[in-house]
Amino acid sequence: MKKIITLLSLIIFMACKEENPKSNRITVNYPQTRTVDTINTFFGTEVKDPYRWLEDDRSKDTEAWVKAQNKATYNYLDNIPFRDELKERLSSLWNYEKVGAPFIEGDYTYFSKNDGLQDQNVYYRKKGDGDAEVFLDPNTFSDDGTISLGGMSFSKDGKTLAYSISEGGSDWRKILIMNAETKEIIEDTLIDVKFTQISWYKNEGFYYSSYDKPKGSELSAKTDQHKVYYHKLGTPQKEDTLIFGGTPEQKHRYIYGGVTEDDKYLVITPRVSTSGNKIYIKDLSIPNSPLITILDNTDSDTYILENVGSKLFLVTNLNAPNKKVVSVDASNPTPDNWVDVIPETNQVLTPSTGGGYFFAHYMVDAISKVKQYNYDGSFVRDIKLPGLGTASGFGSKKEEKTDYFYFTNYNTPSSIYKFNVDSGKSELYWKPSIEFNSDEYESNQVFYKSKDGTKVPIMITHKKGLELNGKNPTILYAYGGFNISLTPSFSITNAVWMEQGGILAVPNLRGGGEYGKAWHDAGTKMQKQNVFDDFIAAGEYLIANKYTSSDYLALRGGSNGGLLVGAVMTQRPDLAKVALPAVGVLDMLRYHTFTSGAGWAYDYGTAEDDKDMFEYLKAYSPVHNVKPGVQYPATLVTTGDHDDRVVPAHSFKFAAELQSKQTGNNPTLIRIETDAGHGAGTPVSKTIEQYADIFGFTLYNMGFEVLPIKTKEFKD
Repeated sequence: MKKIITLLSLIIFMACKEENPKSNRITVNYPQTRTVDTINTFFGTEVKDPYRWLEDDRSKDTEAWVKAQNKATYNYLDNIPFRDELKERLSSLWNYEKVGAPFIEGDYTYFSKNDGLQDQNVYYRKKGDGDAEVFLDPNTFSDDGTISLGGMSFSKDGKTLAYSISEGGSDWRKILIMNAETKEIIEDTLIDVKFTQISWYKNEGFYYSSYDKPKGSELSAKTDQHKVYYHKLGTPQKEDTLIFGGTPEQKHRYIYGGVTEDDKYLVITPRVSTSGNKIYIKDLSIPNSPLITILDNTDSDTYILENVGSKLFLVTNLNAPNKKVVSVDASNPTPDNWVDVIPETNQVLTPSTGGGYFFAHYMVDAISKVKQYNYDGSFVRDIKLPGLGTASGFGSKKEEKTDYFYFTNYNTPSSIYKFNVDSGKSELYWKPSIEFNSDEYESNQVFYKSKDGTKVPIMITHKKGLELNGKNPTILYAYGGFNISLTPSFSITNAVWMEQGGILAVPNLRGGGEYGKAWHDAGTKMQKQNVFDDFIAAGEYLIANKYTSSDYLALRGGSNGGLLVGAVMTQRPDLAKVALPAVGVLDMLRYHTFTSGAGWAYDYGTAEDDKDMFEYLKAYSPVHNVKPGVQYPATLVTTGDHDDRVVPAHSFKFAAELQSKQTGNNPTLIRIETDAGHGAGTPVSKTIEQYADIFGFTLYNMGFEVLPIKTKEFKD
């Protein structure tokens, strides 16, 4: 039996070493991380896992390691000379009123608003032309803003609200039920709910999804059996009816249950992975009706968009990689009876409904185009948008003839437009009053060639008149996975970066959804290297065209994008000066053993699939490809201690590997946010602090001793 190691021997501090030949550079005292002789075996190959003990998020040893790492990290970050100046500017620019599009429930019109620096948005309501009143204020959920609103769903008459909350950023939720008239909580709280819709049936109750509570840590233990339940108002949660899941033949990692707007059908969409789903319907107008199968395989992404009585309208990429809308009668809804309503085109389709119309949202090289159709598929009009960028919304109820949409791009803050669905006329409903002059900035989309010759678009945004001298601080940000598309959108943090003369470059890598299923699949499993090659080629394009140089380039991405940064910085450590992997999937041999990670196998494959897949994953897994004797970029790994989607052990192990093997003067630090998860619901105050640290670290390691532009200049 191994002797128990004391806390003092677990973490000891190395002697202080100079991190830069300049005498005034900040020094780092790295905690030395204990290694253990843990071996994982795959197809006869032994793989060392010396930091596996950091996977235990409940152990005192891991807790002590986190505290020691944060102490070293904040000693560095707190001494960056312009960090507080960045924080002040972020706070100043963030401090403007933000309003959400209104929506009607029952007798009230609801909308969200944030006065500026409130940690969470507040929901207001008004009746008719009356004054607005506070309806639900998530800032009152906790003193520090770490309990956030997850989602809201009203009963059909608008008199009852079910809303979910997240504590500390966890994906686990609680559901509270409120009398919307009196704003009083009327039932016991539903607990242990995860990855769910809240979908009402009439005014009687709602459907939701969850997992059985896992054995071991709820923040890291595997969750593998999703289920759909029905909660009837006035009954305890233990009496909730299991609708789907929970048996070996119904085992799926994600199952969602939703009711059509007319209360006629319950729609069940089980998934094994993040791509591909089965689909079933149940006629709720007939007692004890059976489930009717529409699709019994996961070969496509298909969902019900709308129904008119028994006529169903579905969105699918079955035999249509860019998606189309089809119709079918619910009595015989299998694919051989589908009829095209909005056929597939060369652009990716994401449709919505509002006011009795379809709104077909297309991406043309990641830029929004929106067309309006009748339910019979006849074309109505092209929707005139305010410019080149991203439009979203168009989602009102059938009987509402006023709809709303948002419009934004990388240098234009999001505004809301009011749209008449019958006339096609739109007008500006709300525009933010922000201390940022978007006219001084420009976005340009260009195409570059990846390693294999594939053309990849990249959007480059910066101040007008920028000199292309190779010395502009540049953040190269991307994602490249899970069919997710990066379309132009404004953010305060990016605005502050560009105010400093920085460039924001966002390529649309393979693995994303910008060009449909083929583009997504080209960046999955044993084609995942395409994504990394696309990202590397984007950096090389920026350098070759004098936007920047390696000394002024930072790589940034989160979640799957954190994997992207980790893989590229280990494959091409010379490409960039700074690496910023956030909440990354970094141990590709064990990712599927945590929480719902096994559901990501469509994109990644797993090390247990076969020997070839194991070897492919091991060849790029960031944790397994940090080598001694290599100078890696200055690295700030960021994660949250309550991240139960991509567990923080990924980041812990990667940071430990980097600190033990880094050669040269570049710092390798990990910033671990407490009471924070994967990102959703993070309080504004924490977000501002985080980006002051990220931008401060980035500019400081690019050689800046003072900000390129003093923030006081923005106030003059």
